[in-house]
Amino acid sequence: MHPMVIEVVQAALQVCDRTEFFARGVCHSCGGALSGYDTRTKRFALVSDDNGDHPVEVILHRAYCRECGKIWMPEEPFYAGTRIGSPVVDLCQTLAMSLYSGHVAEVLDRMGVKVDRWSVRSYSHLPIAPPPTVAVFGMNIPVSIVALSSLNGDGGKNGPVTGDDILDACNHPSQNRPYL
Repeated sequence: MHPMVIEVVQAALQVCDRTEFFARGVCHSCGGALSGYDTRTKRFALVSDDNGDHPVEVILHRAYCRECGKIWMPEEPFYAGTRIGSPVVDLCQTLAMSLYSGHVAEVLDRMGVKVDRWSVRSYSHLPIAPPPTVAVFGMNIPVSIVALSSLNGDGGKNGPVTGDDILDACNHPSQNRPYL
């Protein structure tokens, strides 16, 4: 595997670390005003390097509807029913198109991404459309990974990376839905 592929994947996941996502607008049930409710931290990925494993986490700011009392989660870069970020799931699905689950887990480990083979198998069989891919150094990589890594490389020209930037790069995999 080309070292640049590893750098692209690592850069893509690191740009998401501690990014904040906010529930905005009005309640989708009743149209009432939303106000801040609480903050949750959710693991996006587990990456490793020579110093060990490091969680990549995102911060989700939930909102409360003042009219109907529903609690709303912000848009987030996760597919429904998954526990890791959508770009990692995209990577699992892309690699699983040509490799078996155990080998995908080994390839991910070489990239510095920790996903066990049973999770790879589960994620590669999700009922979602296959992610768009692009060939990078002879290997198909999800477009979401490439788009995220480009956010890491802009040198802060456009200001800090926001949750909306991450969602745009991930092609908005979640749906705005009530939490409770």
